[in-house]
Amino acid sequence: MQTPTYLSAELRLPTNWLDYTILGIYFVVVLGIGFAARRSVKTSLDFFLSGRSLPAWVTGLAFIAANLGATEILGMAANSAQYGVYTTHWYWIGAIPAMVFLGLVMMPFYYGSKVRSVPEFLLLRFDKGAHLLSSVLFAAAAILIAGVNLYALAIVVEALLGWPQWVAIVVAGFFVLAYITLGGLSSAIYNEVLQFFVILAALIPITVLGLKSVGGWDGLSDSLTASRGGDFMTSWGGTGIGSDNPLGANWLTIVLGLGFVLSFGYWTTNFAEVQRALSAKNLSAAQRTPLIAAFPKIFIVFLVMIPGLVAAVLVPKIGTSGSDLQYNDAIPYLMEQLLPNGVLGIAVTGLLAAFMAGMAANISSFNTVFTTDIWAKYVVKHREDTYYVRFGRLITAIGVLASIGTAFLASSFSNIMSYLQTLFSFFNVPMFVVFIIGMFWKRASMKSGFWGLIAGTTAAMINYFWIYKQGIIDIPTDQGANFVSAIAGFVAGAVVMVAVSLFTAPKPADELQGLVYGTRSPGMAEPPAEGDDAWYRKPALLGWGAVILAAACYIPFSF
Repeated sequence: MQTPTYLSAELRLPTNWLDYTILGIYFVVVLGIGFAARRSVKTSLDFFLSGRSLPAWVTGLAFIAANLGATEILGMAANSAQYGVYTTHWYWIGAIPAMVFLGLVMMPFYYGSKVRSVPEFLLLRFDKGAHLLSSVLFAAAAILIAGVNLYALAIVVEALLGWPQWVAIVVAGFFVLAYITLGGLSSAIYNEVLQFFVILAALIPITVLGLKSVGGWDGLSDSLTASRGGDFMTSWGGTGIGSDNPLGANWLTIVLGLGFVLSFGYWTTNFAEVQRALSAKNLSAAQRTPLIAAFPKIFIVFLVMIPGLVAAVLVPKIGTSGSDLQYNDAIPYLMEQLLPNGVLGIAVTGLLAAFMAGMAANISSFNTVFTTDIWAKYVVKHREDTYYVRFGRLITAIGVLASIGTAFLASSFSNIMSYLQTLFSFFNVPMFVVFIIGMFWKRASMKSGFWGLIAGTTAAMINYFWIYKQGIIDIPTDQGANFVSAIAGFVAGAVVMVAVSLFTAPKPADELQGLVYGTRSPGMAEPPAEGDDAWYRKPALLGWGAVILAAACYIPFSF
């Protein structure tokens, strides 16, 4: 059964003046950070990349907060109520390895080449065709994903607080527009650091009180095993090829579709995330950014998975015709049932912070790509730097207005998570295959990047809209279809890139320095920062530590 994106109208929260005071203080602080960050914006590099001056701990927390949007809060709790412990796959196999790969392997290319965006790297490695196409695809995806966060925020606020959807959309859009326009990326990043802690302050009480209400982890596990079967509380049970499970996917599509193609496509090429690392003060800090973020990512799964599992115990028929509550109601239901006033205000603020962080990440990356990769390179060239700062502020406003429009497009999809995964398979996966082949194969020609993007995007769309939607091949769920679309897009893009490369000229070897694995540009050679001998400053140790810890977390849930 699919998960509707609306929330039950019966979930109106008993908020009072204390809760609204906490919410008001948060919005005042958000605007205050925007005004404070405005003083540091003097150049386009300041506006779009914070002058490449931020420490690793700031960019690391912003990196993970930018991902804590509609997908993480509502979507993952809904997935847990529907699929159980299978949700762990989106974290321990669908995030951590790719984040480590980004830090250890790809950030030296991004940061060392001094690009301002992910699409700009394709301009250096391939040609203008690949660059322009990737810029347009990313800009479109950023606006669509920002709209998801706005729409999710609106339905939550309408259900919980009684505000009309359009009021919630306009209010949230205004605050995001205000602080990004004022302080650029620095404002977005420092607000994301604040939002990270506000989100934790919201999710921890829900998780702790939820567990207490069902008799702790043992009570939770016993109840769900009895009602949903033993596989519901395991991560790999029932995923054998040919086996039936609620997720509609087997271990092969989970590992290849989610763990490799979708995961690596999102975390390594999504500029909404990579932009945070590019704003770091040096290459070492840029590499540590996704690695620092990987450690809280390992444990955040418990804060979104457990509330979904608790809701499945307290409302056994949640998401079915026998209940007024849908899967997306899991966290709002627990807020209504368990949280006292004051804590309730923090929880509502945390939800709003999550959606605003997700929207701000996509809007700030959109204004950078549109201004530096489309407008400055193909429309209005060679203008003074202040012109592009002004235009960046203007396109931010346009991006917010456009995301308000796409917020209503998101309402036509029955599952927020499925919708986002569909977008990732269309936009991020083809870009990943172009990046990975371009970075590791010198022979990949200049023209192959453009045609690889075309082939990958087309194949993913054909699989989803024709093969899956028209029932050519029976795929049980949207999630399973997204995994297959991702694999199809990756394979098609790779095959076309290899074929085109064999019949077209490669880029001259002297133009590939610092852009292909095994080559090095002068800009990548940086002296180590003071104190780099400490273990927590060494990217390799951080990266392997995150992978080992994530793998260890699977053990209690594997059988």
